[in-house]
Amino acid sequence: MKDLQLNDKIRQIDTQLVSVCKSIKILSELSWEPHHTKEFLSGWEKGNPKLPNILYPKHILTEKKSEIRKIMSACDRTHPIQEFLYQSAESYYFGAELIENLGKPVFAELSIQLYGAPQDLTIGTKISALEASQHFLDVTGNLISLTKVAEHDVCLMAEYVKEEMEKAIKPFFKNHTVEVVIDEKLVSKAAAGAHKIRLRNYTCFAPIDIPQLLEHEAFVHTLTLLNGRAQPNLTTLGLGAPRTTRTQEGLALFAELITNSIDLSRLRRIAARVKGVDMALNGANFIEVFKFFIDCGQTPTECFHSAMRVFRGGDVNGRVAFTKDITYLSGFVQVHRFLEESIQKERILDAHYLFAGRLTTRDVPNLEPFFKSKFLVPPIYEPKWISNPHTLMAFLVYSNFTSQLGLSSKESIG
Repeated sequence: MKDLQLNDKIRQIDTQLVSVCKSIKILSELSWEPHHTKEFLSGWEKGNPKLPNILYPKHILTEKKSEIRKIMSACDRTHPIQEFLYQSAESYYFGAELIENLGKPVFAELSIQLYGAPQDLTIGTKISALEASQHFLDVTGNLISLTKVAEHDVCLMAEYVKEEMEKAIKPFFKNHTVEVVIDEKLVSKAAAGAHKIRLRNYTCFAPIDIPQLLEHEAFVHTLTLLNGRAQPNLTTLGLGAPRTTRTQEGLALFAELITNSIDLSRLRRIAARVKGVDMALNGANFIEVFKFFIDCGQTPTECFHSAMRVFRGGDVNGRVAFTKDITYLSGFVQVHRFLEESIQKERILDAHYLFAGRLTTRDVPNLEPFFKSKFLVPPIYEPKWISNPHTLMAFLVYSNFTSQLGLSSKESIG
């Protein structure tokens, strides 16, 4: 009887949390209008770029924050699932505050609280996202000129990319309908929901973008949302709580790497964004960060979108920036270590549990007993690389081996 009452309480809190928080959409509230792109690039081409004039709407989410606080107070934090619900609710609370403070100095503080700062050390390591980004920029600097195909040489339009992605998506998500749509207001090249993957219009896509978007958006972001919503007792796993962003982006980047869906240009863009965030927080304005991306070899259009990612929700004059883009590298390191440890400790199921919904790497061991008791169910969808443990293990074992070789040594082996 006691267990039944506890489970009923968990389901009640879970239902309330989903009801209150499902409408809190951080990224969509930060979007800029398409005309800002055209206006800035026109000025850039004429040699007279001007800072975009961004006006953010005022949001008052007092009522939602009050409801979230009630949910938090109802959670018994000594219970693993209720602690998970508490942390999810808390991250939405700060997400609501972030939306209320668009363009204000406190926006940067709230963003750092949600996503971290460039100088923060990645959990379990002595390296920060900023240090990792500088490493990748340094290493790729010379290589990129030797291998890169100029972006204007191959230009796939969004409609073609949409059609190619749908060919892979439809047979994969057998029990759900997932469509690809084109969105002219999108800041990033793509954004994934449970049933829609949006592509940015008026963008030149490269051939490598198609498998990269499939692995990153469809087979991680959309997949974990659908798996989470299929949970019978904890549908909060089907919410994109801000606290799961680091693991989600790290997992998606890891998926690109293990499936050979990433190239140097992509890796360099991800690294450059971390540096761009750091520059903005230290006072660089939109134009200065835009020029930095130019120096990194991006096209003017891509530079605008990269700088916009840094300043969305913030202040184009500098100091107030959106720090989400640091989560790609810090999350990648964190996920890589998590998967590596799961192999070393012979906890193979941990990798599968990570796809059962929107979880962090720290959630998995805490919630493992509830997977074993069947209160939580395994993922209904898994990407191919995770459903074949031998491939994953071989990759991680080799990765662990090379990390111990001391490859930073400058002694030649030739």
